[in-house]
Amino acid sequence: MLPVAATVPLVATCNQITPPTRPALSRRTTLLFAVASGAAVSNVYLAQPLLATLSHDLGIGAATVGAVVTLTQVGYGLGLFFLVPLGDLVDRRRLVVAQLLLLAATLAAVGTAATAPILLTALAATGFLAVVTQSLMAFAASLAEPVRRGRVVGAVTSGIVTGILLARTASGALADLAGWRAVYLCSAALTLVLTVALHHALPRSTQPDPPAPAAPRLAYRALLRSTLALFAEERVFRIRALFALLVFAAFGTLWSCVALPLSEPPLSLSHTAIGAFGLAGAAGALAAAPAGRLHDRGLGARTTGVALALLVVSWLPLALTRQSLWALAIGAVLLDLAVQAVHVTNQSMIFALRPDAGGRLMGGYMVFYSIGSAVGALASTAVYARAGWGAVCVLGAVFSVLGLLLWAVTTPRPRRVTA
Repeated sequence: MLPVAATVPLVATCNQITPPTRPALSRRTTLLFAVASGAAVSNVYLAQPLLATLSHDLGIGAATVGAVVTLTQVGYGLGLFFLVPLGDLVDRRRLVVAQLLLLAATLAAVGTAATAPILLTALAATGFLAVVTQSLMAFAASLAEPVRRGRVVGAVTSGIVTGILLARTASGALADLAGWRAVYLCSAALTLVLTVALHHALPRSTQPDPPAPAAPRLAYRALLRSTLALFAEERVFRIRALFALLVFAAFGTLWSCVALPLSEPPLSLSHTAIGAFGLAGAAGALAAAPAGRLHDRGLGARTTGVALALLVVSWLPLALTRQSLWALAIGAVLLDLAVQAVHVTNQSMIFALRPDAGGRLMGGYMVFYSIGSAVGALASTAVYARAGWGAVCVLGAVFSVLGLLLWAVTTPRPRRVTA
């Protein structure tokens, strides 16, 4: 038996060579991540069923009411580029809590806005801060054990998709019950509740403090430059970003404008009924899940081409919206199926390029997603005010055809084997 004096250094040595164990991410905390992510991203889509009401209450012209959605998407795009990289530099828990507190404040500002300029400014800030969704995703992935990381990321992603798909339906129903302001005030209250829950549930960061005050600023600028460098260096990244811009321009053309014809005679649907069409889109989006597995089998390019062709076709039933709500439902399913299939394939391809730069690739890619959504929102409402729903469908079809042409030009053809 070793003397007591000899055991002390031995224990100390064992403590030095044994790495500290990180507590496993519980299912309860994972669920909280998913709910918070879905709630945060839903704020980007709450206004879509409310455009006609916002236009009437705040005196926003029919040609410019699309700015309500556009500015939110622009803010979201800027947040992806400027805020998301901060998670690599500062305490993620503090970053998440601070973003959520500020998000709650901007939502309250939207809900109490008395004039159109205040509303639009607050919506842009809401979009900028709603990228806390991506910060939560990165935080959850960093806390998960390697053997469970894919499952955790999948659970949080499910929360995000659910938040996006249910935002329109919940927004329309609540607006009918208590008015459009209640939509944003309730979201602000929910955000505060989730902030408190996350503040107590999330572990403190174990990252070391930066050595000097100037270091974070230098590292931050370097991260932003590296995102731009990746775009310049990776051809697949550039092409897939352009696909995102075009398909989400088509997506924004439908969902940012469809509330206008549905709320007018002869249809004159309620907010609840308008928001319910988001459920039709949800069915299509969920049906696109196998696109990732098709990419894994080497069929990513073919899947993209088929999805883009389907996107073009979807505008045929959508053009008959005034004659048949069934046509709108069918077109919405086809459009969301096509857009999400391209989106899933895009992400699968760009993450395979540089696994070590996944965050920067995702942030850069999602900037194009936001630009496309913003362009579609602004262009569609302007076109609707001038030429009606038929012209809006032509606009959406043009975005879709451009995507299909881009695929045809950039996709290499298989070589024929000659004897």
